[in-house]
Amino acid sequence: MGEPTESGPDAAAGRGRAALIEDGVEFDGRDAALLRAVDAAGSVAGAASALGRSRARALSRIESMESAFGTLVERQRGGTGGGGSRLSTAGRDLLDRYERLQAVVAATAQVPETVLGGTVTSVDGELAAVDTPVGRVRGLHDDAAVGDAVQVRIGADAVTVYKGDEKVDPDATSARNRRRGRVVGVDAGETVSTVRIGVDSVTFRALITAESAARLGLSEGEEVAIRWKATATRVVAHATDSN
Repeated sequence: MGEPTESGPDAAAGRGRAALIEDGVEFDGRDAALLRAVDAAGSVAGAASALGRSRARALSRIESMESAFGTLVERQRGGTGGGGSRLSTAGRDLLDRYERLQAVVAATAQVPETVLGGTVTSVDGELAAVDTPVGRVRGLHDDAAVGDAVQVRIGADAVTVYKGDEKVDPDATSARNRRRGRVVGVDAGETVSTVRIGVDSVTFRALITAESAARLGLSEGEEVAIRWKATATRVVAHATDSN
């Protein structure tokens, strides 16, 4: 994506969730744990072992993060010190940013949701496709069947906002929902702002930090794109009108 943004509390999951997002790459709690483990163990292999992950997957994830956030882990091969890894200044700064955001998440009592009424059209494993007033949307379900009337619930923290003609989904391998709309308003908070986006007859809500709101420079009536993961969307029984 173009502008980096930050996500806040995860109401859909019923617990706090923080994520820093830049160039389509999300940095969340699992990534923060990986960097902390590298710092503690002094090596990627040691960090992976401590977290119960494979070294190859840990390295791959670090490379993915570094493609968006810059060099996070400095590696030293062999030598008198025996090699190893340590966090770069950028890595420590990223952890600091994440921890500050996490503190905001923990202090937030409630996160608004966008709720869409709809009908299940297909089920593929844990994912269900639902026809809603804004078109077909995918999300996680517990026990949905084709033809069921359901609610699709989308936490404001899960929605990422893009300006203008920015590419909506740079990660084609992820199951994501994408729509275009216009900014209805921005409710500014001291640390977190709520952006309201009109898509057809539905108003979506997205939580972003005040810093990101200023960087995006969103104004009422401006065309934007929004994206949210299917895995951050709940499909539940007993549909009601969309809010």
